[in-house]
Amino acid sequence: MLGVRCRFKNVEVILKSWIWPALSSKDGFCHVKEVVPLEKTKEKKLVVVQLSGGNDCLNTVIPYTDELYYDNRPFVNIQPEKALKLDSKLAFNPSMAPIKRLWDQGKVAVINGIGYPEPNRSHFRSMDIWHTAEPEKVITEGWIGRTLRDMDPNGENVLGGINFGRGLPRAMSCPGVPVASVGDLDTYGLFPQLGSDAARAEILNVFSRMYGSADGRDAVSEFLGQTGEDALLGADILKEAPGKYHSSVEYAANPIAKSLRDVARVMFADVGTRFFYTQHGSFDTHGGELPVHSKLWEDVASGVGDFVDDVEEHGYGDDAAILVFSEFGRRIKDNGSGTDHGSGGVALLIGNSVKGGFYGEYPSLREKDQLNGDLHANNDFRSIYTNILDDWFDVDAVPIVNGTFEKFDIFK
Repeated sequence: MLGVRCRFKNVEVILKSWIWPALSSKDGFCHVKEVVPLEKTKEKKLVVVQLSGGNDCLNTVIPYTDELYYDNRPFVNIQPEKALKLDSKLAFNPSMAPIKRLWDQGKVAVINGIGYPEPNRSHFRSMDIWHTAEPEKVITEGWIGRTLRDMDPNGENVLGGINFGRGLPRAMSCPGVPVASVGDLDTYGLFPQLGSDAARAEILNVFSRMYGSADGRDAVSEFLGQTGEDALLGADILKEAPGKYHSSVEYAANPIAKSLRDVARVMFADVGTRFFYTQHGSFDTHGGELPVHSKLWEDVASGVGDFVDDVEEHGYGDDAAILVFSEFGRRIKDNGSGTDHGSGGVALLIGNSVKGGFYGEYPSLREKDQLNGDLHANNDFRSIYTNILDDWFDVDAVPIVNGTFEKFDIFK
């Protein structure tokens, strides 16, 4: 079959002849026959690791010399001899050894006391605030989606942002911004059970005509048709990534490590992706926290450690950063077996280009300094977004984070 060779971002693709009209017409559907990576790009990339459910920051970055910690946590605490010491006051959870290794190498920034004004203990609302960078009202556009729109206003790159997991995080949502959501990279595709390209195109064409009134059908059809075209092109580019991946790194056998391995496989394929989104949980540890929280951090830390080793091996270490966050922290006092929803959390920024160390003051555990029994957040999360946008991506942060926020000197 004849093909046409063209360039998509930094990837050269060969398109099958039957879809040539798609290059100049909205009626066709692109299907990639072959993807040939060009030279490695130096574009900055961000990997987001969302700790869903509300990570207990007190048992993540532990104030192991503070008696108030043990007074408030008689049942749910980490003893000093088990904690991974970072300095004379703070330590990592013992399950975070791979991240402690990166800390020792100066690659981990710990942002203490992170949150937002008037904290909300609802998982859904708090996560929505983090995703949209808007705590005062409900909006539909995510901060990553808005960033991608700024980077690519014409929506030419169908793989600028990719979520690895089910659904699509609100953070990546923005009208006119194509993003992909990949459950399993090895089986990813649109209607993969259909062997015929023409059959897939026809199903999408029928689907686009199923919705909308007679008056609005053209607009709906055009939108769904373009969405289908973007999905097909993205799926067919991504399906080439696994076969081009080779690494000496053996990732841990857990879901977040698998997702991060998929992130690496796509990143090394150089298809123009700038944002990679993953999540792990649930960190909602109302009961049985010590073993559950330990296993969750063992999974995350091992996956992150393996991923950092992988990007180093492939020469992407200076161009990839990792943001680890959760929607809120937990209450200062334990409930006998776990901890309940609180405020004031911790975030991590990891990478070669990060200036490792502590950022922001660790919240006080003194009763007079608490916020209704919670840690009092003293660093607005939008400050970190501002750092990432201004200093990592060279994008104006103000319209994306809905204001001006003080930054840390966190990137080299």
